[in-house]
Amino acid sequence: MDCLIHPTYFPNIAHFVAMVKSNSVVLEVCDNYQKQSFRNRTEICASNGKLALSVPVSYSQKNRQLYRDVKIANEDNWQLLHLKSLQSAYSMSPFFEYYIDDLMPLFEKKYDYILDLNLKCLEVLIDSLQSEISVSKSTVFEKETLNKTDFRPLAKRNYQAPNLERYTQVFIDKHGFISNLSILDLLFNEGPNTELYLSRQRLS
Repeated sequence: MDCLIHPTYFPNIAHFVAMVKSNSVVLEVCDNYQKQSFRNRTEICASNGKLALSVPVSYSQKNRQLYRDVKIANEDNWQLLHLKSLQSAYSMSPFFEYYIDDLMPLFEKKYDYILDLNLKCLEVLIDSLQSEISVSKSTVFEKETLNKTDFRPLAKRNYQAPNLERYTQVFIDKHGFISNLSILDLLFNEGPNTELYLSRQRLS
């Protein structure tokens, strides 16, 4: 199975399940940008529960804009805020120190475009997983996919993920298990076991 999927900001676990289960992954880079999606947002579990981290973008709903043309609003020091949120949420997780050095460049370099940031996030995460996921980019927009499973709906914030297997989270005693958070939650808590966990999950 080949899949077509949106590159998003630190993708959620369902995203990675789809990619790990696929023979090859085509990243949708030719579509119009959609607000209220995971393209510029990820969710983690912090001390007060689920926390959304959003990358500020300069985007007007009046004029359609290609995903690749949407700029990040770097006036705010959002990268430092996101890093501090991750440190606060996961510094006590088993594998935070193991992976954070690989992730640090994502919070130190300024990216002009949200798509470029998301593509780099995906590259770093695949390297951290030591995964052999085969990735390419779309060259044209396909409303209906040919010979690929369309996983683009996973980028919608109202997507209802199936029941994912429970694993130990930092604040599970306080908030219970929270499903389908950012892949970072799984990586920091499960470490090298992450890809095995992903391979056991089903999206249907």
